[in-house]
Amino acid sequence: MQNYPEPARRLVAEMIAAAEREPARAVAFQGAPGANSHRAVIEQFPGGLPYPCFSFEDALDAVKEGRAGQAMIPIENSLHGRVADIHFLLPESGLAIVGEHFLPIEPSLIGKAGHPIREVMSHPQALGQSRHWLRTRGLRPVAYADTAAAVAAVAELRDWGIAAIAPAFAAELYGLDVLEEGIADEAHNMTRFMILAREQRRPESGDRMTTFTFEVKNIPAALYKAMGGFATNGVNMTKLESYQRGASFSATEFYADIEGAPGDPAVDRALDELRFHSKWVNVLGVYQQARKRG
Repeated sequence: MQNYPEPARRLVAEMIAAAEREPARAVAFQGAPGANSHRAVIEQFPGGLPYPCFSFEDALDAVKEGRAGQAMIPIENSLHGRVADIHFLLPESGLAIVGEHFLPIEPSLIGKAGHPIREVMSHPQALGQSRHWLRTRGLRPVAYADTAAAVAAVAELRDWGIAAIAPAFAAELYGLDVLEEGIADEAHNMTRFMILAREQRRPESGDRMTTFTFEVKNIPAALYKAMGGFATNGVNMTKLESYQRGASFSATEFYADIEGAPGDPAVDRALDELRFHSKWVNVLGVYQQARKRG
């Protein structure tokens, strides 16, 4: 908490105190109050208590240690791909994926009205998403660790030639003004969040998703053979990403999402074939689809 600007530290202290009184209602997220992850928590859990954390690891630890009932972690963005190293963090945490949420990203320019702006602070990803908008206006981008914390920094500095890019509702939290909305260069900007809890809550019916990681055996065409079961059984794989653990580059692991759930005959057959060609398979969660694929 001490790493946030003072206006954010006050809000963080108030929100954590409220969440600690009712940890079952607390939902941990990474970022300062006013961040997109904060917005996602409010949308998904209108009766929840947002619990701000400085890092993704801190948010996961809050759930593991019982200080929060759930966490929301962004895992991918439609423009910039992978957001958090969920492939490493989630298996190590021992938490389960129990849901997903899609949040449209709508950045705004936040500062003090009536003053000419020369610099704009925000997270590098947010600055990149508004790169052309900033350039055409001659505004100097300044990288900051967090979008909402950048708004808090502007409020603390009180140099009104500096503004920030963040969700519009961060302006109210820090006593600033929304100078302009919708400043992203691309209109279609969406972030997918995972909802995490200590225990699995598998839905029994409906449009379900299953997320898992695996490592194929070190033999020729192992991945091709491992994937064959999903094709022959008509199971739709909506995501497949490779990643390396450690520095040896000798073993590639994979992260995957499929439609359906264990217990469905087609999914069971596909997973059995995957296990036959893999060293291990780790199911991270079975949850309801937040939006229909395809």
